[in-house]
Amino acid sequence: MNGRRARWLVVGIVLMMVLAGTAYIAATAEEERLISSDVEAEASQGETILSTGESPDFVRRLLEVAAGEIGYTEGANNRTKYGEWAGDPNAAWCAEFVCWCVDQTDRRYGLSLLNTAYPNYSGQNTGRDWFIARGRFVYRKGNCPEWGYQWLRGSDRLMKKNDYVPRPGDLVFFSYNEAGDTEHVALVEYAARSAAGAVILHVIEGNNPGAVQRNSYYLDNSQILGFGACEDVVDTTIRSGCSGDKVRRLQQWLYQLGFLEERHITGTCGGNTKAAVIAYQKTMAGKTANGIADRETQQAIEADISRMEFDTTENWLVDGD
Repeated sequence: MNGRRARWLVVGIVLMMVLAGTAYIAATAEEERLISSDVEAEASQGETILSTGESPDFVRRLLEVAAGEIGYTEGANNRTKYGEWAGDPNAAWCAEFVCWCVDQTDRRYGLSLLNTAYPNYSGQNTGRDWFIARGRFVYRKGNCPEWGYQWLRGSDRLMKKNDYVPRPGDLVFFSYNEAGDTEHVALVEYAARSAAGAVILHVIEGNNPGAVQRNSYYLDNSQILGFGACEDVVDTTIRSGCSGDKVRRLQQWLYQLGFLEERHITGTCGGNTKAAVIAYQKTMAGKTANGIADRETQQAIEADISRMEFDTTENWLVDGD
């Protein structure tokens, strides 16, 4: 009887270990699935690299630094040199990898990209919010929560979903929940069009899940929240409560045009800015004056500023010059 009980005990322990192992594998697979490529190997065959315009010189250098890290793997408990550099050796290190690469580019080439072209950050949403405050976060669906619709610089229409094809050096942010919290970030190496016509983003990323590697994603991947652009490529609707560089720019324009007092240039859209926008909108034929600086309003203001600057005596040409 005791021998039978012992055998059943052993069987029970083995069964528990198998179930626990299965649960662990399933959990690990789920985590890896969330950040794995959604592009089949065949889809990348015969693709054409897309021209997204000329990139700043620093982009090539940054991508060279990042590519030089491909193959790096984390140690025990997620320990990496990127986390050590950021102050947390065991951090979930996708953001730390990107920031480390930017810092190394600065050090090697005497640049100052960190905290100017790119954020120095770790943690959820921090990088996204940094780009939003600087007017350089492009939502894939073209609508910035708490702000409004977006449009590409110089465009005469609002963005549609998947309109923006990220450029080399941009960051791509992923979100796996309805709230839009950022869960992963990668550095865009280039974009390409597959033989079937789909746009594929090729990236270099860390912590995927435990190494630096190249990866690829379809532009229309539902888990792509948006992009941190390394250049000024997008404008966004401005309304009461918004804060950031583009708000300050709008206020400076309104001040130059005589609609806002200089002391109200704060970088935050409050009552005085809204009133100034309303006053300007009343000068626009057929425009509803609601105090929301939408595409038509901002582009009209910018056009007035351009005309004003062109008409200043400093820009006049004198015969013989």
